[in-house]
Amino acid sequence: MNTQKLFKNISNFCKNLEEEFDLISSTRKEKLLTLTQYFYDKFEKEETPKAIVICTHNSRRSHLGQVWLAAAAYYYQLPEIQTFSGGTEATAFNPKAVETLARVGFEITSADLDVSNPVYKIRWSEDMKPYQTFSKKYDEPPNPKEKFAAIMVCSEADEACPFVLGCDFRLSLPFNDPKDFDGTEVESQKYDERCRQIGREMLFVLSRVKKH
Repeated sequence: MNTQKLFKNISNFCKNLEEEFDLISSTRKEKLLTLTQYFYDKFEKEETPKAIVICTHNSRRSHLGQVWLAAAAYYYQLPEIQTFSGGTEATAFNPKAVETLARVGFEITSADLDVSNPVYKIRWSEDMKPYQTFSKKYDEPPNPKEKFAAIMVCSEADEACPFVLGCDFRLSLPFNDPKDFDGTEVESQKYDERCRQIGREMLFVLSRVKKH
């Protein structure tokens, strides 16, 4: 594991998530292991795995999935995995989702927060090139056009996109939307819970790739 170069808080967080793998239901693990197999098969063919995490507005769950998948690959010192996110429409990377990643320990900056759809630069290690993300439709640049995994993290997007053009693997993996708690006393708690669940499951997927 690449714990020496990860920011300390993120490294500790990942270790805690590994201890929570038993919290993932057996049904959920069956789904996640199909994604493990997809990544493993790509590595076996000496191809770079690509994945687009998709939800309706590309504002919360899809960004969390995209970032955690990339960070988990770094944590397990796997070969390059290209991770992206998108929606059935574009909005913005929601500030509350940005904040929950910052609380974990990710370093997140943006050159212009006054625009409607800021581009964020994210780092989980001092020696890495900043990872960029912003809201977009799933079929817009820089997202790949072919040979990618489509990971559907909300049921609405899954139903709205019965066919994702270009993907060679599709997984329905819905997470509850933390948006349901916006403006409530438990808002931050619910965002942190969802961030933790998504992180746990992305680490589980790639921990099994590593074991191969």
